[in-house]
Parts: sequence; C-alpha cells; structure tokens
Amino acid sequence: MRLRAVLATVTAALAAATTLTAAGPAPATPRTSHACSPSVSIDRFSDALDKTTYDGTFVGNFSALAVDKDGSIAALEDRSSLFDLDARTLRPKRVVQLADEKGAALDSEGLVVDRDGTRLITSETEPSVRRYGTDGGILDRLPVPSDLLVAPAGRATSNQTFEGLTLLPGGRTLLASMENAISGDSTDIVRFQTWTRIKGAPFRLAAQYAYRVDAGLGVPEVQATPDGRLLVLERGFTAGVGNTVRLYLADPRHATDTSGIENLTDQPGVRLIRKTLLADIADCPSLGATAKQPQPNPLLDNIEGMTVTGYSKGRLKVLLVSDDNQNAAQTTRFYYLRLRVRPLPFVAEG
Repeated sequence: MRLRAVLATVTAALAAATTLTAAGPAPATPRTSHACSPSVSIDRFSDALDKTTYDGTFVGNFSALAVDKDGSIAALEDRSSLFDLDARTLRPKRVVQLADEKGAALDSEGLVVDRDGTRLITSETEPSVRRYGTDGGILDRLPVPSDLLVAPAGRATSNQTFEGLTLLPGGRTLLASMENAISGDSTDIVRFQTWTRIKGAPFRLAAQYAYRVDAGLGVPEVQATPDGRLLVLERGFTAGVGNTVRLYLADPRHATDTSGIENLTDQPGVRLIRKTLLADIADCPSLGATAKQPQPNPLLDNIEGMTVTGYSKGRLKVLLVSDDNQNAAQTTRFYYLRLRVRPLPFVAEG
C-alpha cells in the first residue's frame, strides 16, 4: 500500500488538529536564552545516567527511545539491552536482554513500542526488524528487501543500515531509515523502507522512499509526527572538531516509490522526501554543559536516539539521547526540546 493512501485514511478532524510544518519567519516575540532556532528551544539536559550501572548492566550506548504504554521511556542500547526509564527522573526501573534467534547479541538500533506493547527492534548487522515480547522473547521477523542487506548478500555497508524506526499515525505503516547510502546510489541519498499491515495481519513490505542528507552526514533516527510527517536527525563527526547534529522536518507524502529503482542518481521525475531545517543543535545554548572532547558547542555529543513525548496545540515535546559508546571521552546525555510548529489546512489525497 502506498504511503499516500495510508495517510489519506487519517480523518480530516485529526489531521487539522495535528498537521505540522516548520515555523516560518522569526516570531515577533524576542527569542529566549533557550532558543536553538525560531522554532526549536531546549528546556534542559541531563547527564544523570552517564557511566552508571543498573542491575549489573552498563547504562549507556543508547541508540533509540520510545514512549511505552505506561508513559515510561523505553531506552534501547546498541548492545542488546532494553531499559525502562522513569519518565520524570530517568531512573532505570527494569532491563531486558535481547538476542537473535541463535541467542547472539544484536547491534540493536531502532525501536518502536507497538500498540499492544510488543517491541519492534532493528539490528543493523543484517539488517533486520524483529518483534519482541515484553520479556525479550522473539515473536517474529519482518522481511527486508535484498538490496538493503549487507554485502555480499545485498548492497548495504555493515553498520550503515537500519538506524531509525517509527510507526506512523494509525499504526498501519512502519518506516525504517537507512543510515547511509547503498552501493550504486548517490552517496548523499539514503532509502527509507516501509511495511504495512491491515486488520491485525503481519507487516508486509511496502513502498520505499529516498531522502537526501547534508554533505558528510547520515541518518541515526527518524520519528513520525502526529500528521505522518517525519522528524529526521542528521549526524556526523569530524575528529578534532566534534559532532554535527541537525533536526529536520521531512514530508514523504508526495515522494516517489523508489523500491523499483535500482540506482538512485538524481533521475528526472524521482521526487525525494522534502525536508526543512528545524535546528542545528550546535546553535542551542550550552546551558552550562561541558564536553569531554572538542565540540562546536559543549552541549553536543553523539546524539542518536529521539522520541516525541508530547503534542498540544502546535507544540511538540521531543527527547533526544546521545550514545556514549561506553567511551570515557563521550557522555550519555538526554536533551529536552520543544518544537513550535504551525498547522496547515488538511487536504485529503485521492
């Protein structure tokens, strides 16, 4: 099922209440000291979990976040641990160990908490998307297009595959973002893969879309907004300089289904996902943060996880987290952002 058809099923009333776009010109009111851009501000940050342990498990290496059914924060490590964190204090309440079908550890990167509480989790080594129960047991595994598999089975590069995962409004479409380009595509174009399901049936492969990243950056995370558009993190690292992290609002509604296009090289007629810069995190106030290595802004670190924690009247609350790679020179840091957005008229697609 094409993404535009899925999005068209969202009712006009819901879409009118939740349709988002990047803020336009700077508002008349003065920018506060917490402003990162005209449409994004940072409330605070927390290093409370940096270099800590819980129940004998290192707390860090965070690659993804999601809001659980009880309102707590599910926090995924890329070394096969899934934590439940208190939403207010970030205090760990539970940890579950994950594994593949053979009991081996995962390079777990993307996370979705489904409506029934099951966890959809990507691993970027194959890549794969598996469904897990709350006890960490595997329920099933989704199909993956052969081109997106790691070479020599496919055209992807190891550790450059499914980094982001999100469920679109309505719960029928799942979307995974590749971190970087596959062989044969332009190096600045990454593929977003979708799956769809109908009336409780398993997810099946669906459309694929193309997204252009800024030079030298990749996509570590993607999250759906209430209207079905996407918040996309782009990230890079330069030794001796530090991290670049930018937050974009992306609109896939009119993008071309690229699943049948072997090589994406700016072909005429192929519509990429449109994107609008919301903020460069380096432009946020540092709020007294310190960095353990050179950074353009000491607030920055290896930001990799993101989830939407609230939405009301054109304002989004977004939580980010950095992956410290269990490295003394990096920090596990949570960032509390507010996004101010503007509603647009809803137009149903036929």
